[in-house]
Amino acid sequence: MSHPARFDPDDPLLARLRAVCLRFPGAGEKISHGRPNFFTRKIFAGYGAVEKGAHSSDRWARSVVILPDSAEREALLADPRFFRPGYLGAYGWIGLDLQSAEPDWDEITELVDASYRNTASRTLIAELDRSSSPQI
Repeated sequence: MSHPARFDPDDPLLARLRAVCLRFPGAGEKISHGRPNFFTRKIFAGYGAVEKGAHSSDRWARSVVILPDSAEREALLADPRFFRPGYLGAYGWIGLDLQSAEPDWDEITELVDASYRNTASRTLIAELDRSSSPQI
C-alpha cells in the first residue's frame, strides 16, 4: 500500500535540505511513507515527521529528522526547536522544526553530517573525509 505524498515538492525548505543532503557521497533520495528521505544504504535524514498516534497532524511536516551522536542527543532536545519524532525517537532519532525560527543552514549541515556518519558505511565516510565537508 503506497502512502499519499505528505509534502509540497516545491517547498523551498525541502529544496535547501535536498541540496545539503545530496552532496554527501553515495546519497540518494526516495519517498517513504509519503515523505522524502535521504539515504546511502540506510536513511540518514528525512523531511517531515509525525507525532505518534497523530498521523494526520502537520505539526512537524516541515522538519528535518536526523540521528545525532548519542552524547549530543539530550543537549539538542533541551533546545525547544528540537523534538522526539513519533516512532523513530525511540531509536535515537530527533527532529528539528524548520519553521520555529529562521533555519541555521550551517547548523543543519553539521547535524546532517553527524547523522550521515552515524549511518553510512566506512567506505563512504572515508570518501567524505577525503573531500571537503559538503557546503550549502
